[in-house]
Amino acid sequence: MVVLLLKSLGINDLIRFEFMDPPPSETLMRALELLYALGALNDRGELTKLGRRMAEFPVDPMLSKAIIASEDYSCTEEVLTIISMLSESGSLFYRPKDKKLHADQARQNFVRPGGDHFTLLNVWEQWAETNYSQQFCYEQFLQFKSISRARDIRDQLAGLCDRVEVVVKSNANTNDITPIQKAMTSGYFYNTARLQKSGDSYRTTKTNQTVHIHPSSSLFQKIPPATFVLYYELVMTSKSFMRQVMEIKPAWLLEVAPHFFKPTDLEQLGGGDKKMPKVVGATGEQERERRV
Repeated sequence: MVVLLLKSLGINDLIRFEFMDPPPSETLMRALELLYALGALNDRGELTKLGRRMAEFPVDPMLSKAIIASEDYSCTEEVLTIISMLSESGSLFYRPKDKKLHADQARQNFVRPGGDHFTLLNVWEQWAETNYSQQFCYEQFLQFKSISRARDIRDQLAGLCDRVEVVVKSNANTNDITPIQKAMTSGYFYNTARLQKSGDSYRTTKTNQTVHIHPSSSLFQKIPPATFVLYYELVMTSKSFMRQVMEIKPAWLLEVAPHFFKPTDLEQLGGGDKKMPKVVGATGEQERERRV
């Protein structure tokens, strides 16, 4: 995000830029690589038209790319909601000691097919139908302050869409979540992983890091397990856990990021492999987390 901001201000020589606290050159190179992959920079490292639009949003470039891409898939309303809710998802639900079963059931009732992103979208839509009621949050074990912050973020992002001339439309067919999945994949193709043959873990598509679905996810221990997933963030405990996980299809990676993925990559990822890994029960391990 910092690199994108500096580029938008016309500062191109980042290596010689006098940072107060200079980041490692390796970190700068990774940022430039990601911005190029997102289409924010051209092959000369210059800001593109898309990059200028992305720089208008004060969020992670992966999120701003998803917002702009949602215009092509006519689902900006839903993507704005999901992005706003993702920022507060860690503190959205609460679980009182004396009402754990009730809280777990309330959370389970929000779950929708496709993954955690659509659970968050369902939470928002139900809350909006009650005219943003505080009583609704109390009954459903939702943190009113957290979801209210998400509403403020959404209002700000919607205002920026007007400024950047992103046409805000709603998904025409509520039964078809593919446009929303593709829009999110447009920004988060870097954060994708494929199920390993063991069936109890995943491997990230580009870095080959072994990762696991977090026990709080609606896709945790899903049968059959999701073959390909996209995640919002990784948290580190004794393992690397993916949080806020969504099912995707590997073919979408070629559609939304043809400059980052090639057909040969898809073959190596097993995009056409019809064999399903065996399912192994995963442990419900939850520890104090350190975000990365």
